[in-house]
Amino acid sequence: MVAFLPTSEPELNRKSSCVISGFQFSRKLSGQETETKSNEKEAVVTSENGVVASDHETCSEIGADVLGRLGGTAVDAAVAVAFCLGVMNPSSSGIGGGSLMVVSSSSASVATAYDMRETAPLAASQDMFENREEDRVVGPLSIAVPGEIAGLYKAWETHGRVQWKLLVEPSIKLAREGFEVGSHLAFALSKNEDMIKNDPGLKSVFTNGDELSKKGDICYNLKLAETLEAVAERGMKAFYEEDVAEKLVNDVLEAGGIMTMEDLKIYEVKVTDAMVIDDVMGYKIQGMWPPACGTTGFAMVMNVLDRYTKEKDTDENLGLHRVIEVMKHMVAARMDLADPAYVNGISNVVDNLLSKSYAERIHNKISDHTTFPPEYYLNRYNQLEDQGTTHFCVVDKDRNAVSMTTTINYAFGSGFMSPSTGVILNGQMEDFSIPSLKSSNSLPPAPANYIAPKKRALSSMMPLIITKDNELVGVLGASGGPYIFPAMIQVFLNHFVFKMSPLEAVQSPRVYPKLKPNKVLYEDMTVYNGDHIKLKQETRQFLKTRGHELVVTSVGGIVQLIVQSRVDDSKTVLTAVSDLRKDGKPAASDASLV
Repeated sequence: MVAFLPTSEPELNRKSSCVISGFQFSRKLSGQETETKSNEKEAVVTSENGVVASDHETCSEIGADVLGRLGGTAVDAAVAVAFCLGVMNPSSSGIGGGSLMVVSSSSASVATAYDMRETAPLAASQDMFENREEDRVVGPLSIAVPGEIAGLYKAWETHGRVQWKLLVEPSIKLAREGFEVGSHLAFALSKNEDMIKNDPGLKSVFTNGDELSKKGDICYNLKLAETLEAVAERGMKAFYEEDVAEKLVNDVLEAGGIMTMEDLKIYEVKVTDAMVIDDVMGYKIQGMWPPACGTTGFAMVMNVLDRYTKEKDTDENLGLHRVIEVMKHMVAARMDLADPAYVNGISNVVDNLLSKSYAERIHNKISDHTTFPPEYYLNRYNQLEDQGTTHFCVVDKDRNAVSMTTTINYAFGSGFMSPSTGVILNGQMEDFSIPSLKSSNSLPPAPANYIAPKKRALSSMMPLIITKDNELVGVLGASGGPYIFPAMIQVFLNHFVFKMSPLEAVQSPRVYPKLKPNKVLYEDMTVYNGDHIKLKQETRQFLKTRGHELVVTSVGGIVQLIVQSRVDDSKTVLTAVSDLRKDGKPAASDASLV
C-alpha cells in the first residue's frame, strides 16, 4: 500500500497494483462519493493518429480537424485551438492575454518552452497602485501587454506546417456568424453581470438589450472577427505594429490605461529549452522556468513524497494528510520565485528547492499526527491568487506534443473590451505583488514579485510534457489559478503512479490546501453534466483528527490530460481526457470515441 496517498477501496485486488522504481503503489487516489448520472465516455477519446483535449468541444474538434483533414502538426492544431477558445470561452482566455506553451518534438530530446506571458507596460511602477489597489484587479490600469499572438506565431514559424491563415479562419467564422453560449460561459456571464453591462464592448456582445445572454443563445463579435482577419492575413505584425495595435492602444489610453504602441512593438516572446527534471517518480518532466513556479514546485513535492515510498501498509488517509502537508510547504516556498531577468539569485532558489537536502528537511518537518499553523511552513509572504485560465493538450500522429496554458486572469480579464477591435484585455497586473498591500491581518507582499517595466509576474500555470525511457507518455496541464498546482499533483499521482485510468485519474475528487487562512478545501460539487464529485466522509473525518479545518469548495482545478500507451513494439494509442468540471470534451483526428 502506498505510503503517502489514500485509496477509496481498501479491498482492491493487490494483484492490480504496480511496481515503479522498486516500490509498490496502490491503484487508487482518494476516498470518493461520486454519483454518475451521465455518459462519462464523452470526456475521453482514443486514437492512434492524433488527439486534442480542451475546455470546449468545438475547439477540440477544430484542433482535431487540423491534425486530420489538414495534416497539421501539434503546433498547428494548438494555434487553431487557442484562437477558438478565445472566442468560445472568452471569460478565460483570448488574444488579449498571455500564455505558456511547451512544445515537444519527436525528433528532439529536449522540449521548447515559449513564455508568451503578459509584461508590465513601460509606464508601470511598483507603487502605481498605492491608494488605488482595486484598479489592479479590473479596469484599464490592470492591463498588461498581451503576448499570446506573438507566442503562437513564433511557435508556428518553427513547428507549423499548415498555412497560418487556415488556422485562424474557423475562429473568424465563429465570431462573425455566431457562437453558442455554452455552460461555462453562461455561468461566467451570470456571475459577472454588472461588469458585462457596465462595459460597452462586453455589453454589445453578451446582452440582448438589457438581458444577459444565457446558455444556448447565439452571440456575435463582429469587431473581433475583423481583428482576426487582419491577424490571419498579416500575422503578428497586424497586432503588434500595425492597424490593430493602433486601435488597441487608442482604446486603452482613452479608457485611462497606460499601454502604448512602444509596449506592443518591443514585446518579446521568451523561447528557451524547457526546464527538465530527469527523475520524478521514474518519469522525466519538461515544463516552464520561473517566473512560472509550477515545474519547480511539482518536482519539489515529488522529491519529498518519494521519501515515503519504501513504507508499506500505511493508512491510506494518512497518505492524503502527508500530501496536503507537502503541498503547504510548496505554497509557501514558491513566493521566493520571480522573473529571473529582474531578480538576482532565482536559479539558486530553484536549485535549493530541488535539492535532496531540502526534500529531506521538509520530509522531517512533516508530522503524521498533526498539521501546523501557517508560520510553521516558513510562510513569509502573502500568497499569489492568480485566477482564471484555460489549458489544452495536443499530440499529433508523429507524436509531437503541445501543452499550453493561457489566461486573461479574472473572468473577462480587466473587464474591458476594446470597442474598436473586439479584444477583451487581460487584468494581469493583479498578479504582481503590491508594496502598499499590507495589513495586520495578512503577510507582507513578496518583493521579488513587485512591478517593474517589461517584467513578467509570478504565475501558477504549469504546462507539462512527460516522458519515460525517451518516449512520450503524457501531456498534462490545468486551469484555475491557485487550484492548478494541487490538481495536477493529484492527477499525476492518480495515473502515472497509481495507474488509475486517465478518465478516473482526472475525475476523482481532490483537495486544495491553503495557508492564509489555514484551511483545506475539499470538492463537493455537481459538475455541468450532472455528475457529483465529493471526498468521502471517512477521509474527511480522518483529516479533521489531524487538525485540518475542512471547507467545501464548489470550484477546483480543471485538468486536461493526454496519455500515450504502448500496445506492442510497433503500435501506440493516445487517450485524451477533458475535465467534466468545466464541461470540456476531447476530440480525435479520426473521431474514435471509446
